[in-house]
Amino acid sequence: MRRFAGRVALITGASRGIGLAIARRLVSEGASVVITGRDEGALKDAVARLGEEHATGVAGRADDAAHRTEAVAHAVEHFGRLDHLVNNAGINPVWGPLTGLDPVAARKTFEVNVLAALDWTRAALAAGGLRSVVNIASIAGTTAGGNIGFYGVTKAALINLTVQFAEELAPAVRVNALAPAVVKTKLSRALYEGREEEAARAYPLGRLGVPDDVAGPAAFLLSDDAAWVTGQTLLVDGGASIRPVG
Repeated sequence: MRRFAGRVALITGASRGIGLAIARRLVSEGASVVITGRDEGALKDAVARLGEEHATGVAGRADDAAHRTEAVAHAVEHFGRLDHLVNNAGINPVWGPLTGLDPVAARKTFEVNVLAALDWTRAALAAGGLRSVVNIASIAGTTAGGNIGFYGVTKAALINLTVQFAEELAPAVRVNALAPAVVKTKLSRALYEGREEEAARAYPLGRLGVPDDVAGPAAFLLSDDAAWVTGQTLLVDGGASIRPVG
């Protein structure tokens, strides 16, 4: 398939994990991509893996305004346009109950997971030509999350941000979200490391997710195959949400 031939996508937090898998999938379908990340070395390695003729990287923090401006401008200057945005960058520095929540860490998590997505979308929109946006939320944003409760709060906000933007930007721009369950990435390692087999029992499909499990649905929602889909959050969870507790 060449669904993205001639198209340009910007994917935040894409030096590894889900973001890199999405970038790889889009490139395989003809896209040119701009990827971002905090680690310049990891970003250069990712660009090399994607192919420098198809990809370029801009290092920086997702919640930094100057970085957003630079990355969007780079997409337009380097590839001539910007069609698609994936708000993938996210953090979870808070572990434990909400009653013991560190307010500084909580604000930082909200700034990266929610406000940055808001501002990336506005920056991409201002560049002109934007067709579709996919926000990477989490199944944690749809239910109680135990010791990652505040992370879930931010992802719930991101899901609602998706709905608000979908209404506001229609019909020119479609905005959707994905809500993965546990995907084997650096961010989620603490949720399964040393107990992967036990953790996988919660999933009817019998395993935890891998980044490519998210890349396919992301490509669908960004593409014209989803031309009549907006404001939706697709659970990508191995069936976990259909299995009763207990």
